[in-house]
Amino acid sequence: MRFGITFKGDLAVDRTINLTKQAEDSGFEYGWIFDSHILWRECYPMLALMANATKRMKFGTLVTNPAVRDHTVTASLLASLNEISHGRMQLGIGRGDSSRRVLGKKPTTLAQLEECCATITTLCSGGQIDYEGRPAKLTWAKHGVPPVWVAGYGPKALHTAGKIGDGVILQFADPDLIEWCMGFVREGAKEAGRDPSKIEVMSAAPVWMDADLNKCRQQVRWFPALVSNHVVDLVSRYKPEELPPALTAYVQDRKGYDYLHHAEVGSSNAQFVSDEVVDRFCVVGPAEAHVAKLKRLQQAGVTQFNIYLMCGDEEQTLVDYRKHVLGAFGK
Repeated sequence: MRFGITFKGDLAVDRTINLTKQAEDSGFEYGWIFDSHILWRECYPMLALMANATKRMKFGTLVTNPAVRDHTVTASLLASLNEISHGRMQLGIGRGDSSRRVLGKKPTTLAQLEECCATITTLCSGGQIDYEGRPAKLTWAKHGVPPVWVAGYGPKALHTAGKIGDGVILQFADPDLIEWCMGFVREGAKEAGRDPSKIEVMSAAPVWMDADLNKCRQQVRWFPALVSNHVVDLVSRYKPEELPPALTAYVQDRKGYDYLHHAEVGSSNAQFVSDEVVDRFCVVGPAEAHVAKLKRLQQAGVTQFNIYLMCGDEEQTLVDYRKHVLGAFGK
C-alpha cells in the first residue's frame, strides 16, 4: 500500500507547498490536485511548485478531462512538468465533473477520453500524431510518458480503465464497492490483452481521526455528496439491476447540488447523506479503525490510498497518519 494526498485549489499557495513537503517527509509518495479551473486556481502552476519543493513524490491531476484544454496543450503541460520534476508526473483523467458542470456543460464521452489519453501518451513519448490533417510532434519531450490513471464508477468507464489505464481511480473507501468495480476493470484489461494484476488501484477519500464518530462524520459528510453527482449520472444511464444498491440507493433523497459549495465541509449539499454512507465511503474513527479499514482496502486490491486533504486541520492529519497509520504498512 502506498499513500497519497489530494488538494483542491483553495488552500493558500505557501500552505499547500508546506503541506506537500510535510507529506513527503512523513512517507507519502503521491501528491494530487483537483483540476477545476473556475472553482479553484489553475492546477498546473501548483503542480510545478509542488514538484520543485520535493525530491521523491510523484504528482498529477485528480482529475483532468478531455475537454477543458486541447489535448495537445495537456500533453505539452505534462511533458514540461515531467522535465521539471525529472519524470515524476502522473496523469489522472476522467470524463469531467465540476470543471464541466459549473459551466453548464456535460461530461465528455469515453471515446473522447480514450482519444485524449492516446494523444497525450504519443506526444509525451516524442511520437507524432495527426492533428486535424497536420502532423504534430513534441520534439523536445524526452522525459517519458506519465502513467495514466482513469477515474470511473460505472461498468463502461471501469472497463475503459482496464483497457487503457496504468491505474484506476475509485473515489470511495468502500471495500465491497471496490471489489465490484474491479470486476469490470479486470474484464477490460483481459479483452485488451493486458495483465489485470499490473493495474494500480487507488482508493481516494477524506479521513478524520477522532474517537468521536459524530465529529468525524461532520468533517467528511461532503464527500458522499460529491460522489452523488457521478451516481446520479450512472442512474440515468444504467438499468437498476446493473448497479449495486450500495452505490445508488443513497441518492434517492438528493435535492440538488450547488457546485459553488463543491467539496466544502459543512455544505448544505450533504444534508441527505446518512451516517452509514459516510462510514462506508470515508475513513473515520480512532487510529485503529483507520488501520483496520485500510487493511481491508488492501485486501480488496487497493495499492494506493489517497487522502482528500481538505477537511480542516490538514497538518494534524498528516501527523496522525505518520504516527499511527503508515507504520502499519511498512512506511
